[in-house]
Amino acid sequence: MTESLRGRPSGPWRRALPWFVAALLLATVGVPSAAATLPYVRSGTTVGYGTAASSTLTVTINMTDAPAYAPAYANVPQGTQVTFVLVNQGNYSHSFTMTTQPSYRIPSNYTPGQLNAFFAKNGSLANVTVAPGTTGYANVSFDAADALRSFEFVSIVPYQFQAGMLGFVNVTSTGPGVLLQEGTINAPGFSPNQLAANASTFPIVLDVLVTNLGTLPHTFTVVPQSNVTITPANFTTYFQQHAPLASANVPASTGGTVWANFTVFAAGVYMYICEVPGHFADGMEGFLYVGVPPPPPAPTPSTAIVEVWVLVGSAVLLGIGVVVTAVASFAGRFPAPPRSPGHGH
Repeated sequence: MTESLRGRPSGPWRRALPWFVAALLLATVGVPSAAATLPYVRSGTTVGYGTAASSTLTVTINMTDAPAYAPAYANVPQGTQVTFVLVNQGNYSHSFTMTTQPSYRIPSNYTPGQLNAFFAKNGSLANVTVAPGTTGYANVSFDAADALRSFEFVSIVPYQFQAGMLGFVNVTSTGPGVLLQEGTINAPGFSPNQLAANASTFPIVLDVLVTNLGTLPHTFTVVPQSNVTITPANFTTYFQQHAPLASANVPASTGGTVWANFTVFAAGVYMYICEVPGHFADGMEGFLYVGVPPPPPAPTPSTAIVEVWVLVGSAVLLGIGVVVTAVASFAGRFPAPPRSPGHGH
């Protein structure tokens, strides 16, 4: 006995077909969308936050035949005796000789004789010569009077200082206030170009340790009024009328440091710039947020270009989806013609 196809129930594949088509179409949209968003990252102006100074009792300084110290500068807390572990990694003798003059840079054009005469006259906090492949030690005490000062150390072995073998010890403070770190680069610019200091009571003391990450000279000059923006065209006149909160000269050598210590009397946003001719005009500026939150980083629009294979694959999937949808539509709406009755039993 024959059975009419018109009343035949749908098979499992027909019930699953709409879900398959929907998934296929979703893939054609999702694949290129996901590919476009892979390189999408949130980026914006970097922010440096103030943190409490850490206590360091032992500092290791490596000596190399470059000649150079590694690291070339270190932070130590006030009121602490620091043991410097001096590791000579080279094949020549080197010395670790620290000046007694705080925040003073020995002229880089000093001859070996002038350098020796300088230490003979002013003395040294440490003077240790280390033989090749050996380790030496220097113990130096930094009291409260040394807080927020920098001490240069050099090698007095002839012509090593002249070749760049020098470094700095920066003494941090455990007293009231906020310690911040700032860097300058050759771009020119500040890195970071935003600083944030949490404060709820005023006045507050800010101690900014500015380190030269490049080789050019810079200044760290802070506008004394909050929420005031100056420009390259008017900053000279402005500072003649309003003395800056701080104006520190950053040494023109990689790793050179300087303290900028100043008092802020009210919450707000304080601008800081570099006064070296041309640097401010080239964008060397930053903002200090005291007692107010810095703005959140702005998202950067994606500039991703979807790969060709993704576009081709999406087009193929979309075409398949259209064909399958059309076939399913016709197969579901137009039943097969009835079969002719048979003649035999």
